[in-house]
Amino acid sequence: MADNNIKVDMIQTNNKNWTRIYHIIIYIVCIFLAVLSIVPFWLMFVNATRNTIQIQANSISLIPSKYLMFNWKVFTGKDFNPAIGFMNSLLIAAGSTVLALYFSSLTAYAQIAYEWKLKNAFFSFIMAVMMVPGQVTMIGFYQMCFRLGLTNNRLLLILPAIAAPSMVFFMRQYLQPALSMEIVHSARIDGAKEFYIFNKIVLPIMKPALATQAIFSFVGNWNNLFTPLVLLTQPKKYTMPIMVTLLRGDIYKTELGSIYLGLTLTVLPLIVVYLVLSKYIIAGVALGSVKG
Repeated sequence: MADNNIKVDMIQTNNKNWTRIYHIIIYIVCIFLAVLSIVPFWLMFVNATRNTIQIQANSISLIPSKYLMFNWKVFTGKDFNPAIGFMNSLLIAAGSTVLALYFSSLTAYAQIAYEWKLKNAFFSFIMAVMMVPGQVTMIGFYQMCFRLGLTNNRLLLILPAIAAPSMVFFMRQYLQPALSMEIVHSARIDGAKEFYIFNKIVLPIMKPALATQAIFSFVGNWNNLFTPLVLLTQPKKYTMPIMVTLLRGDIYKTELGSIYLGLTLTVLPLIVVYLVLSKYIIAGVALGSVKG
């Protein structure tokens, strides 16, 4: 009997040791992946403090240099104003994100909550539109804007976000298991209007999905270069990606440090948006695992 107890204790001790080793390996892998993700951003920040000669002579350095103010003077010494570019990008990205989130969620809710004849055909049309690259329709879109005299109007970079097929698809897939129609029917019986139900009941349920898509939409619209470059010709309406591109096209000398500084300024708002919304994504993943 004593021998059996000793064997059981040895087995339990071995299991605990293997569990500890397993946890240590997981921590090491997670730390490695975290460092691997952070290093590119740190290198970008460091290069923003270096000059062109240092960047070309020694391509990799983890220690900041002393040319940050010089790069800032080069960046602000061009024909454009970085502060205006920052505000233009913020206005376009935030406006597009809000419109895309609300109307895509509303469309997805209509696909789930209502029964109508062309419901499946409409969803098939949305899926088909997803397959069409935006560059294909740009010529016709530009011709329409040019004829209407709206080529330098920032609203044309915001309003098209109302039609976001991929976001509609994502929201629909999220709502199918998450939304209980009994709640909707109960609210209707109590006399609640449809928009009240959507705004007060459905949208709170969709917070994790909204946070996830808000990050993707904001990043996509903030980094969008092609459409603003085609539609905007006035320097006072340039976005940050356009300004960084103009730095790279200097005919006299390309200041790599100022380019990295522009990229750093472009990335900072994206990091802030992710840090603000990441808790909702984690909450959504945890909720999904509990339901599963």
